[in-house]
Amino acid sequence: MLFLLRLAARLPLPLLHALGAALGWVVYVCSPRYRRDFKRNLALAGLSDFRRAAVAEAGKSVMEVPAVWLRPFARVAGLVVEVKGWEHMDEAAKRGKGLIVVTPHIGSWEIAGQYIASRMPITVMYSPPKMKLLEPLMRIGRSRDSAMKSVPADLRGVRAMLKALRRGEAIGMLPDQVPGIGEGEWVEFFGKPAYTMTLVGRISEQTGAPVLLCCAERLSRGGGYRFIAEPLLAPRPPESPVRALNRSLEQLIRRHPEQYLWGYNRYKVPAGVLPPDAR
Repeated sequence: MLFLLRLAARLPLPLLHALGAALGWVVYVCSPRYRRDFKRNLALAGLSDFRRAAVAEAGKSVMEVPAVWLRPFARVAGLVVEVKGWEHMDEAAKRGKGLIVVTPHIGSWEIAGQYIASRMPITVMYSPPKMKLLEPLMRIGRSRDSAMKSVPADLRGVRAMLKALRRGEAIGMLPDQVPGIGEGEWVEFFGKPAYTMTLVGRISEQTGAPVLLCCAERLSRGGGYRFIAEPLLAPRPPESPVRALNRSLEQLIRRHPEQYLWGYNRYKVPAGVLPPDAR
């Protein structure tokens, strides 16, 4: 498998994305459960018209990973050909409290982290992949030079991120990944309760670190990526900070609906967590 991944990493990005678009449709056609979740999530958001493009983009997000993880660091960062909002990153860094970067499953979240690491140190949190064989490769791909460190999504990882913030560095999290029991709360996401992580708000409140929303938008025909950074939306009283986080994600997703990972079961009930209708 490693040989095949290294071979894929050598392919030009336009070809990887073309192969990825085909892969996206193969998975969509062959997996009833994936197809069901995909359609349901798009319908909840009122974005079903983007289904065809979203299926292809989901496949691209898979096929581009070998290039992101296995190409030289400088070449990966060089795939970002346009940057919007970096002034928010600079302004946040000047406060000296560190910086919390939240990167949802939109565009290439792997590229977003790598690009940030090319300009400032960042520690990112990861959950082990279902395919255990890929975990060592994931750690290598997400630990670049001394600028990018990867830590597990557990107490040790949280401690490592707090240390990074005390050094004035950035930390990165996937805010739309379903957390475990005791690590989230049920708040609306496109009109339906979704168990959403509270860690972002807790760390920000504890440390004073500002939070920015970032993504790497995939450009057409393998033309590279556009990096985007922007502040989170402020809560609307009596709205909770966690709901404001989800509303910020909704706003970003509506701008790039075809590039969101709609096949991810965002509304699942984690083991041991009471469903929202049972509270």
